[in-house]
Amino acid sequence: MILYNLENKAVLKERIKNDPTPRTTISFYRYTPIDNPQDFRDKLYIDWSKFGVLGRIYLALEGINAQFSIPNKKLSDFKTYLDNNESLKDMPLKIAVEDNGKSFYKLDIKIKHKIVADGLDDKAFDTTNVGNHLTAKEWNQYMAEKDTIVVDMRNYYESEIGHFKGAITPDVDTFKEELQVVKEELKNQKNTKVLLYCTGGVRCEKASAFLKSEGFTDVNQLYGGIIDYARQCQAENLENKFLGKNFVFDERLSEKISNDIIAKCHQCDKPCDTHTNCANNHCHLLFIQCTDCQKKYDGCCTPHCQNVIKLSKDQQKEIYRGEKYSYNKQIYRSRLRPKLKDICQNI
Repeated sequence: MILYNLENKAVLKERIKNDPTPRTTISFYRYTPIDNPQDFRDKLYIDWSKFGVLGRIYLALEGINAQFSIPNKKLSDFKTYLDNNESLKDMPLKIAVEDNGKSFYKLDIKIKHKIVADGLDDKAFDTTNVGNHLTAKEWNQYMAEKDTIVVDMRNYYESEIGHFKGAITPDVDTFKEELQVVKEELKNQKNTKVLLYCTGGVRCEKASAFLKSEGFTDVNQLYGGIIDYARQCQAENLENKFLGKNFVFDERLSEKISNDIIAKCHQCDKPCDTHTNCANNHCHLLFIQCTDCQKKYDGCCTPHCQNVIKLSKDQQKEIYRGEKYSYNKQIYRSRLRPKLKDICQNI
């Protein structure tokens, strides 16, 4: 059996777009020893293909991190399958908050050095000594306590469109970078109650263990992340203290947790929290764009990208043989990242 996808991306996207099959988007993770990731990977690909699973799954010696969709009619059998696998038994599943069933278009299972890139030496501290796992109700109670510190363990482009009220939202591009920034920013508050949260919980597992190893005495984490927090708030009629959208790493790009729009279009500053990728595939920059700017710039991040997409493929290749047009990413991702509207005006 073929153990990877051979079909064209555009064909796959069109297929899932037109597929009426109801699907559920799910995420889960587990830090658990996997002795032979390659064999495990191949077995998962064969087995999960039979269930019609589409998604992105990362495997490493330390465990598994999965985001995927599955036909609703296969979900019950899939749960039974997980429970029959010792490494995946009793797996907590996080069900998407907003879901059209089009979150993924192919099955992609990759072997990584780590299931989340953190840059840490796991042999230098006890990675199993994690923070206290909090339910949504406990999280809300602790947030209300005086002097509690709430920290968003996600990247800036995630927290930009949604975060908990009063949370520290580090201006970072990677989880690896954030761990060091948070450690430094909170170095004089090691005895204060710290609440960590992320999308589904996987980053907080490592972050909480790391902070505890650095001497932080009261580390807590939102179990199940923002995804399960939203579910618990709805099921238990709890106050939702999350503002805006939850960024997700699939075709949806985000799911609404509250009706608050806390971000702005990067090109005109109008209230907007819709991410898109630049229509110039040589750029593909992720940014926030309102519908007016989408029309004005043809889905591009800057006028120069707008001009590029009007050229022939041969002309585009000639341009991108050099680095003439790579500046927009370099500027946007620098620590002094200006607004795209300023870049547009000054080209």
